[in-house]
Amino acid sequence: MNDNIIIKTEKLVRQYGEGETALFAINNVDLEVRSGEFVAVTGESGSGKTTLLNCLGSLDRPTSGSIYFNGSDITKMNDNQLSAYRRKNIGFIFQSYNLIPVLNVEENIVLPLNLDDTKPDMDYLEELLRLTGLDKKRTNFPHELSGGQQQRVAFARALIHKPQLILADEPTGNLDSKNSREIISILKSSIKKYDQTLILITHDGSIAAQADRILHITDGVISG
Repeated sequence: MNDNIIIKTEKLVRQYGEGETALFAINNVDLEVRSGEFVAVTGESGSGKTTLLNCLGSLDRPTSGSIYFNGSDITKMNDNQLSAYRRKNIGFIFQSYNLIPVLNVEENIVLPLNLDDTKPDMDYLEELLRLTGLDKKRTNFPHELSGGQQQRVAFARALIHKPQLILADEPTGNLDSKNSREIISILKSSIKKYDQTLILITHDGSIAAQADRILHITDGVISG
């Protein structure tokens, strides 16, 4: 980990509704995350965790404030620029695996590259398959895999374009404790090996405890 700030927010606000019915999912959040850092985000359901992650990944636009990625304010980008920002820099991992049923493991992993008309780095693909323990499952389809294996496919798919920043929203939420530990172990190995940054939402205190830093959100306000 180094001292370079990879992502930073200033007075970030995401508001829904107006007037007396206004709801502040994110309320004046100032945040800095260093390159190579593993940050866990905790909080009750509805506290604003997912909204924050979606804003950082440009899946949602903030109402006001700024988000800087490597010094560039992404809140000033247009839709095409934001799409390129996501494709080049961000790896998303969600609680639901979102795999394509008619594609096998390898095809699901390389799908983001195919959509971008980019050929995969085959050596890197092989490395990801080994890292996730899927090297002998590459021709299997999602319905032939366990939940833990499906999440590994989703994880490899999130990494295939070599993102600088991984945003994970409850990635172990549908898994048992054994598979949860394995997925987190893979994530930690990946960010160390490939010099990546991880921001992970979790309700699991044992997972949060493994992070470099824990942030807690209450009513859209961050502490920690």
